[in-house]
Amino acid sequence: MFFFFIGGIQPKTVTLDRQARTCPACGLAGAYTRRTDHYLSLFFIPLVRVKKGEPYLYCQRCQRQVQAGPWPERPAGVCAACGRRIKRDYNFCPYCGKPRQA
Repeated sequence: MFFFFIGGIQPKTVTLDRQARTCPACGLAGAYTRRTDHYLSLFFIPLVRVKKGEPYLYCQRCQRQVQAGPWPERPAGVCAACGRRIKRDYNFCPYCGKPRQA
């Protein structure tokens, strides 16, 4: 009788926030907080998290990991998408229409 086990440990990247931050490297709003966790998988299906990774900032525009946490927050009076000054009580930017970064 033969028994084949197709499994192992594989990485899975999780995006932790939905709002884009300004990338410190390229200066554009496209950086997200991510974490790479390692899962025990069976037949390429992740089952159990084996190791929880550390959060880092990854820019989708310049395609690189730019900074490990903790990182400074943007001022509340500046739009994360276009960089223009807005009032602190606005939930959306009146110039570009994007939601204000919390």
